[in-house]
Amino acid sequence: MNRRAFLHLGVVSAAVTMASSSGRTQSDYPDRAVRLIVPRAAGGVVDIIAREWTNAVGTAFSPTVIENVGGGGGTIGAALAARAEPDGYTLLFGTTSEMVLSPILPNLSYSVASFEPIAIICESIASIVINPSVPVTNLSELVAYAKSNPGRLSYGSAGAGTVSNLAGELFKRLADCSDITHVPYRGGNPAMTDVIAGHVPMATPMMSETILEMHRRGEIRILAVASDRRLAAMPDIQTGAEQGYPGLIARLFVGLFAPAKTPPPVVAKVADVTRQAMQSAVLKDRFAAAGFEFVADVDTAAAARYLNDEVARWTPIVQQVGLQQE
Repeated sequence: MNRRAFLHLGVVSAAVTMASSSGRTQSDYPDRAVRLIVPRAAGGVVDIIAREWTNAVGTAFSPTVIENVGGGGGTIGAALAARAEPDGYTLLFGTTSEMVLSPILPNLSYSVASFEPIAIICESIASIVINPSVPVTNLSELVAYAKSNPGRLSYGSAGAGTVSNLAGELFKRLADCSDITHVPYRGGNPAMTDVIAGHVPMATPMMSETILEMHRRGEIRILAVASDRRLAAMPDIQTGAEQGYPGLIARLFVGLFAPAKTPPPVVAKVADVTRQAMQSAVLKDRFAAAGFEFVADVDTAAAARYLNDEVARWTPIVQQVGLQQE
């Protein structure tokens, strides 16, 4: 199943209607509809993963009402979730963008502390690819080429402030190639179109089956994935770490969060149900085929560690790049 089929599968999943009741206690949770805020438009990757979650948890969280709140790079929906009553009946499907990158910037109405991490579910990994006309086959050769041709190399990203953009900036920082020029696009697809056409020699797309197919057809050359391990569905592609850049890790995570001060028993219940649902081999296969990496440790402690590590890792990069809020 490719990513397009994965998206189509999720689009046809429908949210159910809201119910209500009285006399609720934490031990009864949930005894009415759970509102799941997805800070992206319906039909996008985050929305589809959210709908897969609602299907996977089944009757334990039924009904679940998905509310798509797009805009602001995810910050509008995240801010709405942060202001919600911390009772477990409003949850957020958050990503690296609104949970890590945006809170680093000033003048945001919420912070990382505004949420209780419940579970990091899956990741989408960035990569470094080039047009085949660039005479390199690995990262060492790319760095040598960039340094011997100062000012001539540029890379396309999915847009300013995206994980794709920051993957490129992270590589520049680690490789000491500050004069590689960033060319932002309105999404990953336009960037890849220009790489194939030779209008831009390099790009940093999020890995997918489509990207791998382009590589196999010879339209692009994947030099590395920005991960600490090879991707399960693409084991023949080397990581940046294997090529001497252990810090080259750029991933877009998707996870489940609750407003701060949500009662611990409620958070634990959501985490437990999620952990059980994520054991599905079918769901793991769907994620892998669509280019996502399944996260093994699905619990609150692991989610908190993961989030803190990502904030610590990205903060100096975001500040150096001068990232601006969308």
